[in-house]
Amino acid sequence: MSLSRAFATTLLAAACSAYAADPADLMITDGTVLTMNPENTVFEHGTVVVSDGKIVAVGGPELTAKYQAKKVLDVKGDIVMPGLINTHTHGSMTVFRSLGDDVPDRLHRYIFPLENKLVSRDMVRTGANLANIEMIKGGVTTYADMYYFEDEVAKTVDKAGLRAVLGETIINFPVADAQTPEEGIAYAVRFINEYKDHPRITPAFAPHAPYTNTTENLQKIAALSEELNVPVMIHLAETDREKEEIAKRTGGKSPVQYMADIGALNNRLLAAHVIMADDNDLDLLKKYDVGVAHNISANTKSAKGVAPVTQMLEKGIRTGLGTDGPMSSNTLTTMNELNLVGKIHKLETKNRAAMPPLTVVEMATKGSARALHMDDKIGSLETGKLADIIVVDTKAPNMVPVYSPYAALVYGANGANVRHTIVDGVILMEDRQLLTVNENEIIQDAQRLAEKVRETVRASGEEGK
Repeated sequence: MSLSRAFATTLLAAACSAYAADPADLMITDGTVLTMNPENTVFEHGTVVVSDGKIVAVGGPELTAKYQAKKVLDVKGDIVMPGLINTHTHGSMTVFRSLGDDVPDRLHRYIFPLENKLVSRDMVRTGANLANIEMIKGGVTTYADMYYFEDEVAKTVDKAGLRAVLGETIINFPVADAQTPEEGIAYAVRFINEYKDHPRITPAFAPHAPYTNTTENLQKIAALSEELNVPVMIHLAETDREKEEIAKRTGGKSPVQYMADIGALNNRLLAAHVIMADDNDLDLLKKYDVGVAHNISANTKSAKGVAPVTQMLEKGIRTGLGTDGPMSSNTLTTMNELNLVGKIHKLETKNRAAMPPLTVVEMATKGSARALHMDDKIGSLETGKLADIIVVDTKAPNMVPVYSPYAALVYGANGANVRHTIVDGVILMEDRQLLTVNENEIIQDAQRLAEKVRETVRASGEEGK
């Protein structure tokens, strides 16, 4: 065969191969792929293929010959895993971060008065933008948020490209967007109707807590959530004050028992914290298929206690990880929660084998998806699921060497190790560069607002706390 004929044959073979390959939008190659599927399959030198916002194939290097993608990320052995899911936060409070960190009874003595003076649409939008970039850079692809003016939060989420469950807060006293809880409920209904068909935003009700809402309003919210088929998020069994107030209201019942008795425990409820819960309470959470958001760093920082998460997992309760707000944990990525979750529960149970790394990573991914009742869509890398994916650098000094990817994530990694963040198959961050929003502009806006916060705190005489 002549040289020219051989060359032509090679070109023809390459063309035929390319023609035979299935088209795809995105392909991630040569990764240590943690699927977090039911078998927790791991693919070394693995490949994830994405089209139309969904995962179409997960497997070994052989997939690279079967698909031709518009965009290829060759990650050279880095960890490829489902995006992290933050099941509980108040993102807009980023603008208050590091204020009053050690004030006793801070919520009532410091946070509520501060919010009364400063919460506005502008503050919520600015804080949410800052929260979004922090979460994208920390590998969070879905988050559950409770705050005011959640329609403003929704606008920022839509632009950033994240996925979120957004709950409009309802509380007994006057707040920035509602003078009464009834107005808060009406606001929530309008917000829900506006966003109920959004592909990445799930609107929700967010009564602040049992003790800061009346029985009648909690029952009304439960009924409306069923009618509108939307979630409800609430702080539950979190504080001594809550426990005491509900005991007075009910003649000694626990907050969880109270919520069950009034018909407010169901499979649409996401309960944040659940620190003060006994076996009977846990059985009720399991019975009603309630999701739980575990916020270890916020709970330890506030000295509230350690939630009985090992028992929750033993009972099969839907349990995921959250950060709480950035005034409570000072961080918004659950990557930074993994280490504490792994260690504190060993200390609490006095059992070194408790909460192994695989269990912790499960909680951060598919466990958090289960807590949000979204595990049919997100939380694992499986064919047909939404393409919410992150890539974690394994070559950073704090990650070398990697003998167990799960142990490396739990005991070594931090949010700054996330290289790429992908939601719905769209790359939001590539090699630490944000692609959907302007990071510098957002930080400058937050710094400008911080000056107003400083002036307000100075005028109130709370400066330095």
